[in-house]
Amino acid sequence: MEWNLVFFINSAFLGVGLAMDAFSVSMANGLNEPGMGRKKMCGIAGVFAFFQAAMPMIGWICVHTLIQYFTVFSKFIPWIALFLLAFIGGKMLKDGIKNDGEEAAKPQLGIAALLVQGIATSIDALSVGFTIAGYGFVMAFVCAFIISAVTFVICMAGLDIGKKFGTALSGRAAVLGGVILIAIGLEIFISGVF
Repeated sequence: MEWNLVFFINSAFLGVGLAMDAFSVSMANGLNEPGMGRKKMCGIAGVFAFFQAAMPMIGWICVHTLIQYFTVFSKFIPWIALFLLAFIGGKMLKDGIKNDGEEAAKPQLGIAALLVQGIATSIDALSVGFTIAGYGFVMAFVCAFIISAVTFVICMAGLDIGKKFGTALSGRAAVLGGVILIAIGLEIFISGVF
């Protein structure tokens, strides 16, 4: 592969495709916490961007070193994503139903939950390592950086959209956010298994 405009365009489109799950989860996070500040939004988008860049690089490394182990692991990716997102979404759903519209009782997104979301939404990006396997290390790194930048922008938009709707939906936002996370987990599982 050569350094040309097609490389950059392909990397950007790859970033858009990979960021869709993170966008949806970002919307759910914005719904759940409509009063979220800009600093926290950047932190959340940054975590998603980091994982969306790290997973293709891990996949690239696996292709170049541990290919036999990666192919065995790849069939478990949909199951892992379903479990992680269903767990977090179920917790949000339970808290939203339990609190039933109490604005002050909304749970804040913690670092542990955010890391789990980051892994769950980016784990399918491991397979992108196969796509970029023909790249040298520097090109693969640049591709991962572009994916990361695109993901950051898309997640910031998702958080903004979620915050706007979260304010309008008040107490029902946690329930909707939980349902969205569970639906994303099911979509990843169904598309990965079937």
